[in-house]
Formats: sequence, C-alpha cells, structure tokens
Amino acid sequence: MPRIIFGVNPVLEALRAHPDQVERILVAEGAKPHAIGEIHSRAGKARVRVETVPRNRLDAAAEGGVHQGVVAEVAEFKYVDLEDLLEGTSDEPPLIVLLDGIQDPHNLGALIRSAHAFGADGVVIPQDRASGVTAVAAKASAGAVEHCKVARVVNLSRAVEQLKEANIWTAAAVVDGDKLPWELDLAGPSAIVIGAEGTGVRPLVAKTCDFRVRIPMAGSLGSLNASAAGATLLYEAMRQRTKTGR
Repeated sequence: MPRIIFGVNPVLEALRAHPDQVERILVAEGAKPHAIGEIHSRAGKARVRVETVPRNRLDAAAEGGVHQGVVAEVAEFKYVDLEDLLEGTSDEPPLIVLLDGIQDPHNLGALIRSAHAFGADGVVIPQDRASGVTAVAAKASAGAVEHCKVARVVNLSRAVEQLKEANIWTAAAVVDGDKLPWELDLAGPSAIVIGAEGTGVRPLVAKTCDFRVRIPMAGSLGSLNASAAGATLLYEAMRQRTKTGR
C-alpha cells in the first residue's frame, strides 16, 4: 500500500532519491509554477503521473498538514535491519543515532534531518511506543527520510549491546551525565542515544551505554528538547571528524 508524503521538499527529495518508487503526484489547482517547477521536470523524466486537483483534496490527503500544494503517493517506507545498517556504513568510522521512545513525529523528522545533515550513517528507533516514519515525520525532515537509513528494532538496549559488540562506543544524552560532548571521542566509531521529551533516555538503556553525556547549559533552563540535543551532539561529532580529517 502506498504511503503519502506532502510538501515541496519531501516530494522533491523522493524524486531525487528514488523516482521509481513515486507512484503519483497530486498538485493543487492554482499552485505557483516556480514552486513546483523542478517537481514537474523530474516527474516528467521519471514518467511519474502528475494530476492537478482541487486544493481540498490535498488537505484531506495531508490530514491537515502543510502540504504547500503538492502531495505524492510513494512506495511504503522500507526500514532496514540493524545488521544491514552496520554493514552499509561508509569507509569512515560509523556514526549511529538511537532514539529512545520519540513519540512526536515532528521531533523524529527533525532528528532524522540532523542525522543526515551531520553525516550519520543511520537512525535506530524502537518498534513500540515510538513514532514511525509517517508523512508528518517526512515533512519535518524536509525529505531527509528519503536519504537516511532507519532501522526499527524490538529492543533498544539489545541494539546498544550489538553496537558495542561491533566495537562502536555508545553515549546516552542525559541531564546528569559525567561527560561533556568534547570529552568524548566522537571521531571514532560512535553511537549517540537521545531520549524522549520529558522522560529522556530510559535508565536501563542509559546503563547499557558506555558513556553518559550532558550538554552544558548557560541559561536557566535545565535541558534542550530532543531534536535540539541531537543536533548539538551530531554537530560536535562532525566537528571532531572534520578536525581530525576522518
């Protein structure tokens, strides 16, 4: 069964990443040509059908989301196995992001966007009590879900153990962590664990990790939200890797 994605960037990235998986594109009547010009061009080259429909039809398809006048039906999202994610890493030391119970698809999408932008090899999420890659997550990721590998696992603690067995150091982002981001060697094989809003990384998952890292705060707030914390640690990983030339 096809899934729905909406918004200019998500649809465009789907056409760029795997046009063969885009089944149909719906464009709102009166949509501005400059906004969807590349979508039309790429769809034409890939022989993807484009239909012009009333805007309220897109409103219904996007279920109230901001679709920017374009909706696409694409093949079902393909999660990967954790083993496939590890085997598919680049020649560089792997960098993995694990998300512990992120239920807000906006946060999931934002974290996938950061993971892709800062060079992570993929994202790991649990099967239960967490958001999957929905249309809202795809929109929040600005299309990064079409490029970033996402593995879905039954047990996140076991996934951490598997990473450790693969000689990948794991660090849980927690408020009372005893390590600062720049005290970790994120230039080597690394995995960062980000917890859900409010509850954070679960104690068992944090205990399974090699390190507990905290992000120092200058203001009066005690912590960042999940997507901001993830982006901060991923940027530090990229900074270290750029500095060492890895």
